[in-house]
Amino acid sequence: MSIGDLSFARFERISLRGSSSFTEKWVEDRIIDDPTLLGLGKLTMIQRQRSQPRAGRLDLLLQDLDSKRRYEVELQLGKLDESHLIRAVEYWDIERKRYPQYQHCAVLIAEDITSRFLNVISLFNGAIPLIALQIQAVKVGSSVSLIFTKVVDELTRGLVDGDEEDAAAPADRSYWEKNSSISSMTAFDNIVSLVKEIDPLITPKFNKVYIGFEKNREIVNFVTCRPQKARLKIEPRLPQSDETDALLTQSQIDGWDYDGSWGRYRLPLTGAILADKRDFVKTILKKAYDEHFA
Repeated sequence: MSIGDLSFARFERISLRGSSSFTEKWVEDRIIDDPTLLGLGKLTMIQRQRSQPRAGRLDLLLQDLDSKRRYEVELQLGKLDESHLIRAVEYWDIERKRYPQYQHCAVLIAEDITSRFLNVISLFNGAIPLIALQIQAVKVGSSVSLIFTKVVDELTRGLVDGDEEDAAAPADRSYWEKNSSISSMTAFDNIVSLVKEIDPLITPKFNKVYIGFEKNREIVNFVTCRPQKARLKIEPRLPQSDETDALLTQSQIDGWDYDGSWGRYRLPLTGAILADKRDFVKTILKKAYDEHFA
């Protein structure tokens, strides 16, 4: 369809707060019918008006279909006020404590989010994953549509890359040999061998807090390593998914977890575990490599 096939139509803005027809329930219904309206990805509703212990009801609990990420949604028609902001953070905190196996993000939706609240939300966002959406209702002909505009996005933690200050302070192999153990460094060497099987041009880059990797002098930290006294911890960078969780569970590698703040899995390995699970570990490394270079 070309622009010549389209006709121009004026729209009329509608105040949801001042309307008896377009209530908060009506807006919730529209989101439930099509959660992609929010622009947060492919979502599904888990529960509506979810009861919170001694804290009222959460408007909507949504979950990303492709990951273990949940969104605690607090909706307000009209101008955002203090109580809804506090409520959104409180519901987020309750849900993350009740269901720590998921990643959680608070979502505030309001028609009017003033600069004062934008500043406060931005401050919260340094410690709390929080998204603010401004909603606008418009009438075009005989139809009404809702437009959601993201005015505050969730803070993304800095990646482990070459410009990361103290964590990327240069070190060398002898530094890690002094601060770990022979067995951990041997396990690390085995990881390097697996990485080179995936891409022969990749080499380790030693830093004081972790050991990363580079290719042609460019940082390619699809996995980082932290040799310790008793074991080696590797951290492949991958989005959390049911598929990867199932692979790790089936591998029977004890003690693995997911760091949602940095977007990576954490696997504790010893030489014996690595020898027994070599093919599996290579599979995980390859997944992280493919994700990095996708």
